[in-house]
Amino acid sequence: MSLIRAILAIICPPLAVIDKGCGSVLIVSLLTLVCWVPGVIGALVILNGSKEN
Repeated sequence: MSLIRAILAIICPPLAVIDKGCGSVLIVSLLTLVCWVPGVIGALVILNGSKEN
């Protein structure tokens, strides 16, 4: 996870996971709509769990 992605996950969580697939974007968007903090946590978990080549 890059620093830019981490900052983007804090500012706007759905944009940080936009290239991880439709399901990830949908989940993070719903979490962000419920409350901002769960969206940030969800985005960071998805970004941290993804394998970068």
